[in-house]
Amino acid sequence: MIQKPATRVEFLQGTLDLLILRTLLAGASHGHAIAKHIQRTSEDLLQVETGSLYPALHRLEAKGWISASWELSDKGKRAKCYHLTALGRKKLVTEQSKWKAFARAMGLILNPVIEEGQ
Repeated sequence: MIQKPATRVEFLQGTLDLLILRTLLAGASHGHAIAKHIQRTSEDLLQVETGSLYPALHRLEAKGWISASWELSDKGKRAKCYHLTALGRKKLVTEQSKWKAFARAMGLILNPVIEEGQ
């Protein structure tokens, strides 16, 4: 069976920060690799544009949730590598909890259980 190409999904406000933090939980990474990980993991439903990614990375760094350092990439080129900080780990736990509650609430509304007797 041939699958149709996935339709891209627009980011909800505030989700990019959470996705970046979650991506960096696995280890340090440079910007392009972060964007590719999000795209690959979402089965190509989410694509992070450069114009959104780098301002988000700078914002997270300014908040102290990530740190950055220049390192050599796999290809031997200098690349800015981003690391999750302890503060970022705490924020990730908080935000994941909020999103799980939100997703549960949306699921309850979009897929209501029909009450007995109706």
